Amino acid sequence: MEWNDVRIFLAVARQGSIGAAARSTGLSHPTVGRRMRALEKNVGHPLFQRHSTGVLLTEVGSKVLRLAEEMEVSALAFERRLIGEDSSPCGSLRISSADWFATYVLPPVIEALVHDHPGILPELIVSSRRYDLSRREADVVFRVVPFEEAGIVQCRLLRVAYGLYARTDTVFPVRGDGRGSNLLIMDTAVNSYPEVDWLRKILPHAQTAVIANHRALQARLCQRGMGLAVLPRAVGDATSGLTRVDLGESPPSRHIWMGYHEDMRGMDRVRALADVARRLIGGDVDGENEQ
Repeated sequence: MEWNDVRIFLAVARQGSIGAAARSTGLSHPTVGRRMRALEKNVGHPLFQRHSTGVLLTEVGSKVLRLAEEMEVSALAFERRLIGEDSSPCGSLRISSADWFATYVLPPVIEALVHDHPGILPELIVSSRRYDLSRREADVVFRVVPFEEAGIVQCRLLRVAYGLYARTDTVFPVRGDGRGSNLLIMDTAVNSYPEVDWLRKILPHAQTAVIANHRALQARLCQRGMGLAVLPRAVGDATSGLTRVDLGESPPSRHIWMGYHEDMRGMDRVRALADVARRLIGGDVDGENEQ
């Protein structure tokens, strides 16, 4: 079997339809269908059962899936190790982080990186999604939780202080109560946000007004007086019209972690960014110990 056909087979199996697989691979619907029919002919068995809304793996298809996944692991490792040996200081570098971190913390790092290494082209991917470093969805990732995936080189950087913010003319709530106050909280359906539990504990009778998954949006809604929001100090302190609410206890702080795949440690561009990030944001931010 050719790897390209196996790659397309994996996309169909994971997406559950020819159309979705075509979109995810950048191929046309007829091309994906034709490649799958050719693969089934080579295997000698049907791999998918077609139905009105998509496809399901047959029993043989399920067995092939396990082998295809093993092939994918080897192919991805082969690709990473070849790219990781690239000692050129020039070329693109895919960097992923959350929106607020990219907007309020990363700019000096990117500026210094481009100044010191003008041949590097940073490609910033701003998203709350956790990108898969083993698949090279990103080269370097900054996030607020440690990496548990195998083969990841990670470094703990600054500790981010958070604060409770409200519009300047807002009547501040009473700790332990919160009646009459609205809360703007982060969506905990996918990711964990310790400050949400903290808010509900410290203001048990406050009402949730908006759930969001974007810090900058949270700050703007808070700026419009729609409710109280826990924000990274880097965001809240820089947003006009907001004031930090002191309830005698600060929200839980969190570290920023930087990670990249161990196969990429030999790439000069990755090492350059890691060095700049450690130099500029390797220490704790001011105010982390304020209570």
